[in-house]
Order: sequence, then structure tokens, then C-alpha cells
Amino acid sequence: MLNRRRFLKSILAASTISTSAFGSSAKRLQRLTLQADPARLIDIPEGFRYDIVSRRGSPMNDGLSVPGAHDGMAAFPGDNGRVILVCNHELTPLSDLAGPFERQLQKLPESKKSQLYDRGGNKTPGAGGTTTTIYNPATRETEYQFLSLGGTDTNCAGGKTPWNSWLSCEESFSARGSGSPSRGLEIIRDCDHGYVFEVPASARELVKAVPLRDMGRFEHEAAAVHDKSGVVYLTEDQWDSLFYRFLPNVPGELHRGGRLQALAIQDRPSAPTQNWQRQEISIGETLQTRWIDLHDVDSSRNDLRHRGATDGAATFARAEGLAVAGDGFAFTCTTGGPDRVGQIFTYKPSPFEGAPREQDAPGELTLIAEATPDSMLHNCDNLTMAPWGDLIVCEDTDDSTDHCALIAVRPDGHQYMIANNAYSDSELAGVCFSPDGRTLFVNIQYPGMTVAITGPWPQ
Repeated sequence: MLNRRRFLKSILAASTISTSAFGSSAKRLQRLTLQADPARLIDIPEGFRYDIVSRRGSPMNDGLSVPGAHDGMAAFPGDNGRVILVCNHELTPLSDLAGPFERQLQKLPESKKSQLYDRGGNKTPGAGGTTTTIYNPATRETEYQFLSLGGTDTNCAGGKTPWNSWLSCEESFSARGSGSPSRGLEIIRDCDHGYVFEVPASARELVKAVPLRDMGRFEHEAAAVHDKSGVVYLTEDQWDSLFYRFLPNVPGELHRGGRLQALAIQDRPSAPTQNWQRQEISIGETLQTRWIDLHDVDSSRNDLRHRGATDGAATFARAEGLAVAGDGFAFTCTTGGPDRVGQIFTYKPSPFEGAPREQDAPGELTLIAEATPDSMLHNCDNLTMAPWGDLIVCEDTDDSTDHCALIAVRPDGHQYMIANNAYSDSELAGVCFSPDGRTLFVNIQYPGMTVAITGPWPQ
């Protein structure tokens, strides 16, 4: 179907991802062929179907409109089998993709306006944020939908917490002030941007947008939480990004503050992991780590990653997707590797993660995948772990000869395609499974929609 959809030969079974037996139903899944979609939306395997859960511009129950640019997302258990989806929208003020207000901010009551982070002088409010959708898999219907976080900027990815909330991350470093005229209007920002915000999955209306400043101001991408310790890991979308962790003062209560640190590789200060000029890190190589305290994490200079690297932190090539994977975490580097078409790393926490004895058994970093022009996977972005133990990865490639797809990666290195966005140049994003593992949700960022894919998924 696509001339580059072969194997990514470089993933090794040495990863920290679970290597449990691969069930026969999963083997059948990888042999299925994708069927051309008569509606020209997305191709999925035969025997499966999709339903549209959310679509840009549709009216919501709160009187606002579904924003576009659907991005990071997580699924939470709801009442009576419902699924609660909290979804980011990667929008800036005056984006060409309509935000939730559609120039109707003045019509909002003050009680709603006061919940927004950045009202933009009541003229150009932050159009990013999150929507919350209550979806009924039994009827395949969206039953309730509303804006749950508003007034933020370029909400790209984020992460699900064990206490059932969503961490929504701004991939922005916009400063308060005015400028950047667009379509005859001047963008006004009342606040600085570049923060993480928390949205409870239980919310049923717009929540107060409160930045978690101790988690740093930078161009955030994704987040994931270590259930045992409460440590939060964070990625950053820059060519020289750091891999961060946040040690909360009180696990599960991020608003109480904490310490931000950056990962370093033992005996390799300021190590580049991109492998652009030479193979600094070999595929399958496991490296012991240490963590460096960061200071002035709310700086207005956008230099946190530079200061961290100077102090010894490792740098990564656009660290983006981040997910819990077995007993550790997997994260993607969208432009890593000699061909700049992607890498996947795993981080295995120390048994004493974040505690004084951590250096007795340090955490481990492993490069498990490096894409090539001939590999199946290109420019990996958001990812999740499937119920059957494989990584499901969204592509965000700008290759004009190809389209973005959902690629499954087995622990033994084999890859197979689950879905293909063959009808537009849009990236796929926000991949996640329902709590019962029976529905896969994924976003088609442009023009902006969420689809639910159901069928004989392996369990």
C-alpha cells in the first residue's frame, strides 16, 4: 500500500517494555489488511468500524463550539460503562481553526470568563485548552461535551494521572503583551504561557485554569506519572530538549509545588542523544542515569534547557510522546536518529525513584528504536501501550509522499499498521484505549475530530 511500510528492524527485545507472550488474536491483527474508507476519512482493518466522537465546530452542551486541532487525549472510566475523554486543542488566539468561542467571548457570563487563564483583553482569549466528552460505547453516541479548560495556548499533549485527572501542557512560550497582528487584529495576551494545567476527569463544567508553575515554564509536550512514587515525567518539543521529572512535595497534589529536575547520563555529561553527527548511543544500549536539580524554572528567558544542558543534562531531538509502558516509560523523539525520522527511548525508574537511595540502583535509559527512510515508522509522536503489550504510535511526518498512520510496535521489533490517514496531510494524535480495552480513540488533528475504532482487538 505504502512503499515505506516495511519493518523497523532496529528495535530490540532489550527494551523495558513487557515481553510477555504475544497472543494469537494479536497475531491475527497484524495480518489484517486495511480497507479503503468509502467516506475517505481513515482506513482501518477489515472487521473493524469507526464512529465520530467529536468534530470541530459542532455545538457543545455549554453553548460553545468544539474547537479544532484535536491533539493529546486520555480516556477515563465513567458511569455505567461510559468513557470520559479529555482532549487537548492545539490552538493559538485567532487560529485559522476556530476555537471554542468563535468571537462570542462577550456573550459569556462573567462566571465563565473568570475561569479562563488568559482572556486576551476580552478580545483575543487563548483558544487552546481542553474539551471533555462523555461517550457511550454501547450506543456509539456522544452524550455530553463541554469546554473544561480555557484561555490557554497551544495545548499539545499531556498525560493521565493515577488520580484520574489530565495534565494539559502548553507547547508555547508566549509572553504577556500585544503584537503579532493577524487578519487585521492584534493578539493581546494578559498572561505568560508555557505551563502545565490540571483538569479533573470528574469535572462537568469549565474548571479554573491554574498554571502549575513549579513544573517549569518551557514548550511542554507530554507528561506521565510514576504510580509508585508520584513523580511526573515531562517532555519538551525542541531539537535540544531535556527529559524532565517533577518531584512533588505531596504526591498527587501537584498544586502544592515541588522540584524540577533533568535527566543526565552517568559519566557522559551533557550527552547528545540525537545521533545526528555520529552514533552517540547505540540501539539497545542501556545507560545508567542521574538527575540534575534545575533552578529558576519559571524564567522568562526560555533558557531552562540550555542551563540544564550546561549543568550536565542529556539533550534529545524533539522529545514528544510519553506513556507508561510496562514497569517503565516510553517516549518518542520525533526527529532523532541519523536520518532525523525518529527514535524511541525507554526509561526504567529506580526502585528508589526520587529517594535518597536512588543512586544505589539508578534509573536506566535505553534507546530501543531508530527509524530510517525505509522503516515502517516515521516521525513518531503521541503513543500509548495497548492492552496486549505493544506500543501504538502516532506519526507526525511532513513527508509529502506519505500519510500519517498508527503503527504498532511489538517488543520483538515487528511492526504492523493499525490505521492510515490516507486522505489528508494531517497528523494523528491522542491515541488511547478505553478503560476496558475495547475501543481505540484517535484524533485526526485537521480538520479536527476524534474517532472511536472498535472491532476484535486483542485483550
